[in-house]
Amino acid sequence: MTISIIIPTLNEAENIGRLIAHLKVHATNDLLEIIVVDGKSADNTEGVARRAGATVLTSDIRCRAVQMNAGASRATGDVLYFVHADCFPPPTYCSDIEAFIQKGYAMGCYRYRFDSPKLMLKINAFFTQFKPLWCRGGDETLYVKRAVFEELNQFDAYYCIMEEYDFIKRARDKYALAIMPKYVTVSARKYDTNSWWRVQKANLTVFRMFKKGVEPNILAKTYKDMLSYRY
Repeated sequence: MTISIIIPTLNEAENIGRLIAHLKVHATNDLLEIIVVDGKSADNTEGVARRAGATVLTSDIRCRAVQMNAGASRATGDVLYFVHADCFPPPTYCSDIEAFIQKGYAMGCYRYRFDSPKLMLKINAFFTQFKPLWCRGGDETLYVKRAVFEELNQFDAYYCIMEEYDFIKRARDKYALAIMPKYVTVSARKYDTNSWWRVQKANLTVFRMFKKGVEPNILAKTYKDMLSYRY
C-alpha cells in the first residue's frame, strides 16, 4: 500500500513547513509523496512547501474541491490522504490508515482536538467520535482508496464550501466510514478571531442550508458574512 498526501493551501506559509516536516518525520515506507496544491497565495506558501520537500502545484481556482482534485490527479498512491494545512495528524497516521484498510474500510477519518485548553472547544471535539454527518468535517482529515475516490467522481467542484460533507454523504451510501480512535490536532485560530457562539451559529446555519440544497456560493457568502473567515 502506498499513500499520497494532498494538502490544499492558501496563504499558509506559517503552517505548511511545520506540517510537512511533521508528516515526513512520522512517515513509514507507505508514504509515497506529499502534494501541496496552492491557490496562488499572496505569501510564500509555495516556496516554503518546496523547501520542506513537497511537490507543489498551482491552481488558478481558489477552491479546496478543485485543488484537492488536482492533487489527486497528480498523485500515484493507492490511497489518497487529504489534510488541511493547519491540521496535524497523529504520529501513527500511516500505520493507522493501513490497519483500517486491512479491516475493510475504504475510507476513514480521525477525531480531532484543538490546540487550545478552552473548555468549549473540548466539548466541540468530544462530538467528533460520533457518526452523524454534522460531526464530520475536513479538519478530521480524510483517507480514501484511489479506486473509490475515482468511482465517486472525486470531490464535486460545484461545492466551493462543504465539499467534504458532500463527498462523505455520497460515499456513505456504499462504503462505511472508519472513525479512527485517535486525534488530529487542529488550530483554534477561527475561534481566536470569533467568539465560540458566533462560530457555532455560523456552522449550524450553513449546515442546515447545505441539507436543504442551497447553492454553494450562497453557503460560502453566508459563512463569510457571519465570521471573520479565512480559507
